[in-house]
Amino acid sequence: MKTLSILGSTGSIGKNTLEVISNHPDKFRVKALAARNNIKLLTEQINTFRPEVAALFDEESAKDLRKDFPDLKVLSGEEGLVEAATLDDVDMVVSAIVGSPGLAPTYAAVTAGKDIALATKEALVMAGKVIMSEASRNNVKIFPVDSEHSAVFQCLEGREMKDVKKIILTASGGAFLSKSASELGDVTPADALKHPNWDMGRKITIDSATLMNKGLEVIEAFWLFGLPLEKIGVIIHPQSIIHSMVEFIDGSVMAQLSLPDMKGPIAYALSYPDRFGDVLKPMDLAKIGKLTFEEPDMEKYRSLSLTFDALRAGGTMPCVLNAANEMAVAAFLEEKIGFTDIYRVISDTMDAHEVSGGDTIEEVIDASGWAMREANKIIKLS
Repeated sequence: MKTLSILGSTGSIGKNTLEVISNHPDKFRVKALAARNNIKLLTEQINTFRPEVAALFDEESAKDLRKDFPDLKVLSGEEGLVEAATLDDVDMVVSAIVGSPGLAPTYAAVTAGKDIALATKEALVMAGKVIMSEASRNNVKIFPVDSEHSAVFQCLEGREMKDVKKIILTASGGAFLSKSASELGDVTPADALKHPNWDMGRKITIDSATLMNKGLEVIEAFWLFGLPLEKIGVIIHPQSIIHSMVEFIDGSVMAQLSLPDMKGPIAYALSYPDRFGDVLKPMDLAKIGKLTFEEPDMEKYRSLSLTFDALRAGGTMPCVLNAANEMAVAAFLEEKIGFTDIYRVISDTMDAHEVSGGDTIEEVIDASGWAMREANKIIKLS
């Protein structure tokens, strides 16, 4: 039986993870559940899965939870998330906290020698060099939960990296695939949150609309698979059936296909090297009819181009890009800036940054804090 700590249990990935686990009660034990502040859903999860530890990032929510569960160990703040990620008898940590708050507990879990089912892409975006170095030193296995990286992982299984010519990450194109760049100036948060294929959280859905989500995945793939930037590509695939592809040096291409449902990559990360039965609905290719592809419009998806710039700059620049994006997306959702201002806030923040090496977790966290403050200044002047 595998013992799990689930960070971000009340989010989309966390809820899907618990659904997978509930179908295999003989294979998993939930030791800890952690969330930001959704005390109502966390209470339901505690009653169902009976963890020994619960953690809430928000201190006031943690106080309320302690009143409801006086016999449960309830932790709070970043320190609480870190403790939940490093409990002695936990075999695997499901890292599913959206954004930069997921970095510290993910890093702590790696340094504690815990295998990681990784959905918090920002951890590698911000501190890929540090985390992958610690994972190697501690013999930690990192299993990707993003559908794209899971697809690449599955296509690469049993293959030599020397035989890989390129990996190709697919993108749905988000809510504005059919719109031109000139039509994006007046779109609203409600418009941007209408993703055509996936049911995701608000921040990730906006990232999908800007294609920043795909750019962050390029950076994540760079660290996960150890490939240079020129061997990582992006293509628009509106149907979201092919989740990613690997092109080999002989010209052949392998792809992983399924209906869009995050339970697939979650189940594979939890069960690897085995597979659970009946995780996804059967796929009827005849009913789907056709699969189409197109190059991303870099004028419309300017945030994607920024991620390539950040990766080329290296050091702390990807961390700055991520932090500025978090601030810009939050401001857009609060209707403080327009949709196309997201790109401008990120770009201006990157232009103001002096890159350093990003060789320690402290340096990365400092760079992230600086970028948030700088982006906030730019937003206030908008």
